[in-house]
Amino acid sequence: MDFITFATAGPSTRTTQLFINLVDNSRLDKSGFAPFGKVTQGHNVVEMLYEGYGEIPAMGGPGPEPSEIEKQGKPYIDKNFPKLDSIKTATLVGAAPAAAKP
Repeated sequence: MDFITFATAGPSTRTTQLFINLVDNSRLDKSGFAPFGKVTQGHNVVEMLYEGYGEIPAMGGPGPEPSEIEKQGKPYIDKNFPKLDSIKTATLVGAAPAAAKP
């Protein structure tokens, strides 16, 4: 599957968190977790992403606290979660959306 999705903070919102669905999570679509991209190459890279920190605290895990990421940014991640992977570049593939007409 490998669909890339933004986490939400409620209806009609997006957070700064991304996750990659490794299985069919279409059940999340009705909760606002609609995927916006798909990994088309490099699945082996997805499999190598560090998963040792687990879920965020709201999901019962010891991972990064989203509110602290928002407050402190990269220094919080670097200090507390040095093995956390990040996206440095991304390439959008496909036609550009049509410009809105006045």
